[in-house]
Order: sequence, then structure tokens, then C-alpha cells
Amino acid sequence: MAKQTFEKAMKKLEQIVQELESGDQPLEEAVKKFEEGIKLSRYCSEKLDETEKKINILLKDQKGDLFEKPFVPESE
Repeated sequence: MAKQTFEKAMKKLEQIVQELESGDQPLEEAVKKFEEGIKLSRYCSEKLDETEKKINILLKDQKGDLFEKPFVPESE
């Protein structure tokens, strides 16, 4: 996925999903699209994981001093 951005990958993945849901492709083409969709899905998931690791929440303690706290999504 060289030079791929998250946004472009998501847009392409959404397009593939719509094409597969329409059911208009021959089986071989649908399988190729499915494989491409899986690769895009993995790429997007990896990008989200990388981004999540980079996010820190900046907070103030009772004295007003700033400190960082790692971001933990609510789903965990």
C-alpha cells in the first residue's frame, strides 16, 4: 500500500463494499475485490492502531500542573 492514505483506503474500501453488495460482478472479479478489501481493511486497522498509540490526553492536576495520560478508548 505504498503512498496510500487512510482516507483514500477507506474510500476505496467503501466503494468495494458497495460493489460487492450489489452482486453484479462475476465470481472471479468479486473474489479479487474481496481480497483487495481485506488488504485495505487491514491497512486501515493498522493505521488506526498506530494513531491510537500516539494520542495522549493532556490533563491538569489539582495544583494546575499539566501532565500526560495515555489515551485508552472506552471500548477497552
